[in-house]
Amino acid sequence: MQLVYKNEKRLFGLMLVLSGLVWAGLLLGTKGLVLVYALFGFLFYCFAQSALVSYIKGTGVRITEEQYPDLKQQIDACCRKLDVDKEPQAYLLQMGGMMNAFATRFLGRDFLVLYSEVVDGLAHNPDALNFYIGHELGHIKRKHLSWSTVLMPASVLPLVGAAYSRAREYTCDRHGLAACDNPTNAEHGLAVLAAGGKRGRGLNAQAYVDQSRQTEGFWMSFHELVGDYPWLVKRMAAVRDLAAGREPRQPSRSVLASLLALFVPRLGVGGGGAVVTVAMIGILAAVAIPAYQGYTQKARTMAAYRLGQDATVKVGAYYMVNDAIPAKLEDAGVNLASNDAVNEVQFDPDNGQLRVVTSSAGLQGPGALVFSPSLDAKKRVVWRCSGENLAAAAVPEACR
Repeated sequence: MQLVYKNEKRLFGLMLVLSGLVWAGLLLGTKGLVLVYALFGFLFYCFAQSALVSYIKGTGVRITEEQYPDLKQQIDACCRKLDVDKEPQAYLLQMGGMMNAFATRFLGRDFLVLYSEVVDGLAHNPDALNFYIGHELGHIKRKHLSWSTVLMPASVLPLVGAAYSRAREYTCDRHGLAACDNPTNAEHGLAVLAAGGKRGRGLNAQAYVDQSRQTEGFWMSFHELVGDYPWLVKRMAAVRDLAAGREPRQPSRSVLASLLALFVPRLGVGGGGAVVTVAMIGILAAVAIPAYQGYTQKARTMAAYRLGQDATVKVGAYYMVNDAIPAKLEDAGVNLASNDAVNEVQFDPDNGQLRVVTSSAGLQGPGALVFSPSLDAKKRVVWRCSGENLAAAAVPEACR
């Protein structure tokens, strides 16, 4: 049995390429400025993730040789079966009846958290608990948590981001299956997740698998396509097929649901990872993009200033020679070739005022730099520069 679900590899490659293009575009487009905001994003992640890890350490019970040695031995055995080199810190946590487990990562250290409700619900079948442990170790072994930041740009894309998340779950189910001494016990683990610790023991697995045919409808297809997790009935069907030595046969999905899901971006529902993803998107939208716009406006304004300064020098020289203002800028030798930073250069021969209109948007319409001439005591032309309809930060110092 292949431990990695086939679609995960293909989707990972696609996500890596798309994310790489986005990161490269941001790096080049902001001239490296995005790295500064990435640092702020990392700091936010540290605060958010440290809160989760602190809660785990401050509330959960650390599983060690002295504290729940039976669980410690099971985790050790699962790590050996799955070739997990560095065993994660494991904790037991009471979650008010929730049936789940999760793995997380903080500053290079992996954590495995088992919910006490799952452990109690599988007390009659410890090998089924290996499925839960193996599933979470699969996330660690495949470095899903380590790659999340790199793949973040593509993870919000419709269809692709959610599909990759679901593929990871199928991969981890295969790891959970491999961690069981008897593969058929894996379905008992999923049965408890579906029906609880008591009722899950008597679950008719085949009847539950037969429910997967209902997932072919429009609404169930749509909500799975935009979700991070496959329907549990489909996971049960896949685990049963793999335990029997067969490749899973998944039900089809509604084509119309796929078309609708194409317009729904993935924001994630997976706890801390989703928080970090949404936070980083918010940082880019609220901080990085406006900062980049301010940077480009300032760069264009500086280019307009250099053009205006060159024109004033030549107009001043023309006046000194001819004792008159030129009729047009070209008479003074000013080159008005096309410039990406400048929309228009306006010149008033009556008073010599020069107005350079920038190509970047101002506060209310186009912004401009205005150069106004005057004569000093020695009859030399002196220029005063001012900003018009420009943010203060975008106006060159010489014009303030």
